[in-house]
Amino acid sequence: MTKDLNADYAQAGFGNRLGWGKRPALLIIDFVKAYLDPACPLYAGVEKTRDGAEALLRAARAAGIPVIHTNVAYTPGGVDGGVFFRKVKALSCFERDKHPQWAAFADGLEPLPSEPVVTKQYASAFFGTSLAATFTAMGVDTVLIAGLSTSGCVRASALDACQNGFIPLVVREAVGDRDPRIQEANLFDLNAKYADVIALEEAISHLAGSV
Repeated sequence: MTKDLNADYAQAGFGNRLGWGKRPALLIIDFVKAYLDPACPLYAGVEKTRDGAEALLRAARAAGIPVIHTNVAYTPGGVDGGVFFRKVKALSCFERDKHPQWAAFADGLEPLPSEPVVTKQYASAFFGTSLAATFTAMGVDTVLIAGLSTSGCVRASALDACQNGFIPLVVREAVGDRDPRIQEANLFDLNAKYADVIALEEAISHLAGSV
């Protein structure tokens, strides 16, 4: 007999709602042109996700909350990417100056001069970076998460946000992956254990009320 997953997980005590804190920030993870160019090995068909992320970014800027972007960059040969770089050959797209057209931020998601960019080498935006300290200095307690990919850097960053004491709110329409089955499986698991997965409409409505 097939179990109702939502009911089964809820009965076991998973999926409790964290809710919003008092001081949200927006974290846009690795939304670069590599994932939008069919000529790139990392192409993920996430054009609709880009639209959702842009709508969320507009709302965040209008609300005046902090916005932080991340990207990925490696030295030639990827020695600073270690085992991760060896495991995923497509990461060579992000060797410095090798494919600047793919490393560039997606149209409509370019950082403003006042918005920090965290450059990372591994999946989590927190691992080996100053991100947690930056959020703490800003007084942030809630991290809205957009970007790519849900099963990789989004998932790792949401987990580390939780482990660093921030409330992770993953915005469903603003995160994407190369396959809808992978997308849904990871969103289900994130919502069960580490984060709230929320609708773009909820995020925009809440931000509009916080102005």
